[in-house]
Amino acid sequence: MNYHQYYSLDVLNGEGTRCTLFVAGCEHQCKGCYNQSTWSVNSGHLFNQALEDKIISDLNDTRIVRRGLSLSGGDPLHPANVSSILSLLTRIQLECKGKDIWLWTGYKLEQLNDKQREVLCFVDVLIDGKFEKSLADPGLVWRGSLNQNVHRFKGDKEGRI
Repeated sequence: MNYHQYYSLDVLNGEGTRCTLFVAGCEHQCKGCYNQSTWSVNSGHLFNQALEDKIISDLNDTRIVRRGLSLSGGDPLHPANVSSILSLLTRIQLECKGKDIWLWTGYKLEQLNDKQREVLCFVDVLIDGKFEKSLADPGLVWRGSLNQNVHRFKGDKEGRI
């Protein structure tokens, strides 16, 4: 998996102070996308153990209270990213107790394949759907266009898949 940007402190992409990772790779290529540079899976930088360790360290840093990790892109659920995302989220669940996960994807919830749905076991908030320029509304919270949905998952994984 490749990534474009990692922010150890972010207050724009989800509730509270967070860490945010923008991954590379997006099949949707929405007209009007603000992050077109992330579309190619080969763009950006290789996601490696050092960055994964930094994310874990940042999430556990007690000097700043971070609510969790936000995953955007590109698309974290792009087929080229799913295995790496699953590995990262598994580690966060084990080593970073109480942190929530937000994830933006161009896929609709009902379109997800079995492997992509595995990721949802770790996700607290999913924003789904392609950005539709004709439905864009700058007043929306956490999403860019009216067709996108904010799914807040509570309870066990049964409600997520």
